[in-house]
Amino acid sequence: MWPLIKLLPQKTNFHFVAFARLAATLSILAAIATVVAFFYPGLNMGIDFKGGTVLELNTGARPVDLGKVRAAVSGLALGDVQVQRFGADNDAVVRFQTPNGASPGVVVTSVKASLSRALGEVKFQRTDVVGPEVSGELKLKGAEALLAAIGLMLIYIWFRFELQFGLGAVVALFHDLTLSLGLILLLRLEFSLNLIAALLTIIGYSMNDTVVVFDRLRENRRKFKRMPLRDLIDLSVNETLSRTVITGLTALLALSGLAVFGGESLRPLSIVLLFGIVIGTYSSIYVASPIILLWGVRKDDEAATPIAPQPARS
Repeated sequence: MWPLIKLLPQKTNFHFVAFARLAATLSILAAIATVVAFFYPGLNMGIDFKGGTVLELNTGARPVDLGKVRAAVSGLALGDVQVQRFGADNDAVVRFQTPNGASPGVVVTSVKASLSRALGEVKFQRTDVVGPEVSGELKLKGAEALLAAIGLMLIYIWFRFELQFGLGAVVALFHDLTLSLGLILLLRLEFSLNLIAALLTIIGYSMNDTVVVFDRLRENRRKFKRMPLRDLIDLSVNETLSRTVITGLTALLALSGLAVFGGESLRPLSIVLLFGIVIGTYSSIYVASPIILLWGVRKDDEAATPIAPQPARS
């Protein structure tokens, strides 16, 4: 009975296409909710995209008192202030916006002095100042990175498959990005460069999972020319299901450890990636493949011809 993976069925016969309409309805509703939430209340932009300062501090052998930290900076008129513990009990990070017209250097010095008075001896491990010009450039670069990744994936699909398959892959890709953005909006996660990296990773994972299913579908339509397209899609998804599940579970286990032990700074990244892997697997089955069913595929490809073995030469 060991390894336990032998307990999993080697062949499944689930009727995935039968639930395509229900899955499409749920996906459309989730996408509409995401679009509405994007405009109101909107993304919770981090310091990277709206400008400000990040201070990391260490209190030595004493656990940091977050209440004292908040009290020390709350009266300085710093706008949006965020205080959280990360890593060890004596480590904390303070994020705040620089008031309009104020010098970032003067404000940082004032904040450090206030924290030192409230907490005693404090070691400031990192100080990052992001100005409005830099934050605007980071927004532009982040958007360019996402668009470039999507464009490269579209070119790849165009060369790898014909148009019928490319449409399904593109729709699945935008579906995964939209719903991942919806999770960020729902949980009010701070939108930072880390989450841009998470979205780029989701693009790659989603496309890879979709390509695996499409490869098998393309092979099966050459083998079973008379099989209805619905049955052909179900067959292809079932044949790749074990690979999809095992790959997804492996990634989920690794990301779960990162989410639990990675600290506050990496937890939003881990949460978005966990969700992205699940939704990427879902979209390969219930978004990309049903799009193929709606669009249809040509079945005039010639079946693969087996290569006859050559006689051994003496």
